Amino acid sequence: MYYEHLLGALEAVLFTAGEPLSIAELAELLQLEKPQVWELLGNLSKEYEAANRGLMVREIAGGYQLVTKPQYYNLLAQLETNKEVKLTNAGMETLAIVAFKQPVTRAEMEAIRGVKVDGVINTLLELGLITEAGRKKSIGNPILYATTDKFLTVFGLKSLADLPNPETANIDDYEVEEVVPSLAELEANGQQTLPLED
Repeated sequence: MYYEHLLGALEAVLFTAGEPLSIAELAELLQLEKPQVWELLGNLSKEYEAANRGLMVREIAGGYQLVTKPQYYNLLAQLETNKEVKLTNAGMETLAIVAFKQPVTRAEMEAIRGVKVDGVINTLLELGLITEAGRKKSIGNPILYATTDKFLTVFGLKSLADLPNPETANIDDYEVEEVVPSLAELEANGQQTLPLED
C-alpha cells in the first residue's frame, strides 16, 4: 500500500511539473533516497510500457518527464494552437555555433559566421534556446552565451554529450534543415513527444 502511494506520488509530481526533473529533485520532493527514486522510476516506466497506456516516462535534459506516447501525435496535434516557430539558416548556424563552442561571445560567433549575429542572438534568447552564461574575462568583458535545457528538450538530447562530434562527423550523414523543427515535426518523426503542459 505504501509503495503504491509512493508510485502515485511520483506520477503526480512528474505530471504536474511539465518539465524534466532530476533524480535529486525527485528525491527531495518525495523525501526519499536516490536509489528508491531510481526503483520507482523503473517500475513506473514498466507500467507505462503497457500497450493500452497513453503516457510514458522519458529521460531528457538530465531529468525525467512524463510525456505522451508518439503514436498519439495525430490525435494530440488537434489540440495544438501555438504558432509554429521557425528559424532561418542564420539562426540554425548560430545555434550550432553556440551548442558546439559554448560558452561563446557574439564576437566569436561573428568571426566564425563572417556576419553580424545581433538579431539572431536576440531571437534565440527570446525562444529560450540560449541564455547568457556570464562574462568573458577579457577586454570589455563580453557576454558569454550557452544553450539551455529547452534546447536539449527541443532537440531530444539527454545532455550536451549527445551532440555529434564535429571533428569526426561526416556532414553527408546529416540532412540540413532550413528551419528549427517545430515540436510537431519532431513528434511526427518520433523524435519528440508532447509534454503534458508548457
